[in-house]
Amino acid sequence: MGRRREERVDEEELARLMGSAGAESSKIRVKMPNTKVNEMFAIAEQILGGRRVTVLCADGETRMARIPGKMRRRQWVRDGDLIIVWPWDFQDAKADVKHRYTKTQALYLSRKGVLPPDVDIFGMNTQVDDFEDEDGLFASGDDTPEAQSEEAVEEAEDDDDDEINDLFG
Repeated sequence: MGRRREERVDEEELARLMGSAGAESSKIRVKMPNTKVNEMFAIAEQILGGRRVTVLCADGETRMARIPGKMRRRQWVRDGDLIIVWPWDFQDAKADVKHRYTKTQALYLSRKGVLPPDVDIFGMNTQVDDFEDEDGLFASGDDTPEAQSEEAVEEAEDDDDDEINDLFG
């Protein structure tokens, strides 16, 4: 049996999608979910067989999605793929797969900050906050609980050393 080819990020395609800096740089150049009909981003978690896949949707729900025959023959869905799903109106725990993104397109969407945090597989959408340390967790003073517990450990070690010296001489 043949080995599965790993899909790679095409740097030229990514550069073409990102485009040059200008008025068009804010425009998204790949297919987006149609929110008017309740389509959303999802991550394929597990391929179940029989044209079925378990997906983690952007709203935080885990659904069983069905891959249509038209898509099954032309595009393969694998674990960890970014896809667009369309939840059923009458059964919320199920959905239809509408589109699968390549790794390059998924990286592009992540860099643009379009993906919700639940389905951001590349982590490019996360922002580092410079927050004030309100709880005192990272304080450098000796009055923190961590510093106090370190002092207690050192005192206990000194007491143990004294006891050993008393016993053996």
